[in-house]
Order: sequence, then C-alpha cells, then structure tokens
Amino acid sequence: MYTFIPQLVGGFFMQLINKKILLGVSGSIAAYKVTFLVRLLIKQGAQVKVIMTNAAKDFVTPLSLSTLSKNDVLSDIATNDSWANHVALGRWADVMLIAPLSCNTLAKMATGLCDNLLMAVYLSATCPVIVAPAMDEDMWHHPTTKNNLQKLEVYHNKIIPVENGELASGLIGEGRMAEPEIIVKYLEDFFISKDELKGKKILVTAGPTHEAIDPVRFIGNHSSGKMGIALAEELTKRGGDVTLVIGPSSEKISSTIKVEKVTSAAEMYEACMVIFEKVDIAIMSAAVADYTPVAIANEKIKKKEEVFTIELTKTKDILKSLGEVKRKNQFLVGFALESSNEKAYALGKLKAKNADMMVLNSLKDKGAGFGINTNKITIFDKAENEYHFETKSKVNVATDIVNTIIKLNNA
Repeated sequence: MYTFIPQLVGGFFMQLINKKILLGVSGSIAAYKVTFLVRLLIKQGAQVKVIMTNAAKDFVTPLSLSTLSKNDVLSDIATNDSWANHVALGRWADVMLIAPLSCNTLAKMATGLCDNLLMAVYLSATCPVIVAPAMDEDMWHHPTTKNNLQKLEVYHNKIIPVENGELASGLIGEGRMAEPEIIVKYLEDFFISKDELKGKKILVTAGPTHEAIDPVRFIGNHSSGKMGIALAEELTKRGGDVTLVIGPSSEKISSTIKVEKVTSAAEMYEACMVIFEKVDIAIMSAAVADYTPVAIANEKIKKKEEVFTIELTKTKDILKSLGEVKRKNQFLVGFALESSNEKAYALGKLKAKNADMMVLNSLKDKGAGFGINTNKITIFDKAENEYHFETKSKVNVATDIVNTIIKLNNA
C-alpha cells in the first residue's frame, strides 16, 4: 500500500521541487508500479515526462501515465504530422530515469542499439541517467546481464539495486524493481549536493611512466590511467580542488580537472613534490616504474648485438618521499599491486611509506588490473583494519575509495 505524502525537512520540501524528470518505461511486469512512481514524483513537486516502449503498453496504459504526469506520453519518433524531438527531450531533463529497465532494453543500452524513441533519447541525452532494473532471478544472474550492467556503469549511468522477493515467475529471489518510495528517495539523495570535500586541495597520480632507452624505445607498463582518472572525477564531484598528475595515457579526462602531464618517473616525482606542499589529500594511484636506464642513447640503438644489456637504477620512491615530509593534517593514500603475500606486502608498504591508507589490488583477482574497466580492491588503514569490496567498475571503485578516505580522514 502506497501513501502519497510529500516529505518535509525543516519546513522545506525535499530535493525534487521543479526537477525535470524524464521517465522511460520499458516492457516488464514491474511497469504497473510506474503509476505509483509518477504520482509520488508529482506530489514531490517534480515535472515528469514519460516515454514508453511499445512493449511497456502491454503492462500499463499511456492514458494512466499521461493523466498522472499531466503531459502527453510519447512512444513513437513520429506520429501523424508530429515529430518527437529526441534531442530536445534529452536536453530538457535534469535526470533521465528508466524504470523498469527490462533485460531487453538493458542490452540495447549496453550496445547502442537504437530502434525506438526511448533509445534515441537515451543515446542523445546530456543529463545523468539512472536505471531501475526489473527481471526474473535467472535473467538477473546471467553473465550477459552482468556484463551489460558493467557497461552501463562504465558509461557513468547509475543503477538502483534490485530487491529480493516474490517474482512474476513465482520464484523468490533477486530481480524485483525497487519500490517507488525507494526510487524517489534515491532521486532525492542524487540531487543533494555532495560537497564533503569542498575547500580541500587534492593530488592524484595516474597512468604509467615511460623510462626512455633511446629516442624511440622505453620501459613501461600496461597501466591505462583509468583508475586514477575515475578517482579525480569522483573527488571533483564531491567538491574537491583536484590536480591530476598523469603519465602517458590515451584516456579522456574531464575539462573540470587540472591536469599536469608527465612522461618519466623523475618528472612525476618533481611534480608531486611541488604540488604536495599545498594539498590536504594525496592519492598515489600511478604505476610508476621502479627502475630507469642509467644512460639514454642519443640515437636509435641498432640491432647488432646477439645479447644486449641495459643497466638500470632505482627511481625515486614518490610515496615514501611524500610520507617523509607529510604534515600532521595531510592524508596520504598509496596503492599496492601484488601477486603473492598480498596482505603482508600491503601492510608493510603502508607502514614503511608512512601512508594513512593503502589500496590493494591482487593480480590473482579476476576483473582487477591494468587496462580494463573493472577492479577489485581491499583497503587497509593505519590500524590495520581491512575493508573488502567486490569486483566493480572502476567508476564505482573510485566511489568506494573516496567514501573510505572521507570516513578515515574525519575519524
């Protein structure tokens, strides 16, 4: 049973007053809940426009949603002499909410298939996109569904978790769309400004370093910079003043982030030592080379010798150097990528480098490592407490890391 009561806090309505919400409804039995959802959104002061797939009309009528939303319901790109401007719709909204998100529409979103108005609007939307999946348990747990959900996360879509309960098939399990009240609360939280890091200056390092052998060759690694860039973007969303020092990377970086590009470990060291003096938080997520050639050839080395030896010397340890000059009010985060004795090495590094927090990646974990869109981490604090996280997109891993930094830094 649903109670339509506007929520007030301190005499003021919550965050949905005059918010423009574009609601996409796809074909799922859970579509019957959308009438309650639209009613709640309108009661909370939101402006709602509804787009339906043709399959959704089998579960809920356009007339019902048009009456409740006080706007015409759209389902076709063109009707008679009228054209639904999908570009304008995507630009009108403050947020696009797709609820329920069927398995079929999920697959289309993940692959960019555009065969109806809903998909045309999604692919041209400039606003944030939030989805509330709904499907039977076996479909929900299918590997294809999981892969498609990960793609949506990589595309920066937000996913409202499904609930556990009775399903249309009669089974009891995961796959139920979140209840309308939960979705409305999610939207309210989404619109609340997250400014926990407002006024904080933050340094993030990302990507690999390239240590030159000659003018055309270098020693490097497979780091893409995805994790560090995701961290910089999440910190910026929380109000932080972020400077990203990044090695060679082809990844796109938001124009709202200050970027200092470097190539070698020595260049990254120099940049970090200068910037660190002025920051409150430093996160060393770059994959910095441990060794660099003693001498760099001025000309391209010719292929002459059967055996060719390069003499290497250790690079400067950036994390340790920062730990040695760290002030009491600074918070220092390191990363450890290990393949054996992971916990022992991570804790040893945490103590030896005078860091406040260590993020452990294990090469043994599937879905973690360089060049991919997912990661799996364990975080350790100075008291050797462990915080375990499941495999997630690097965008969501960044959220977990930033949440933990805020928690530990304010403890």
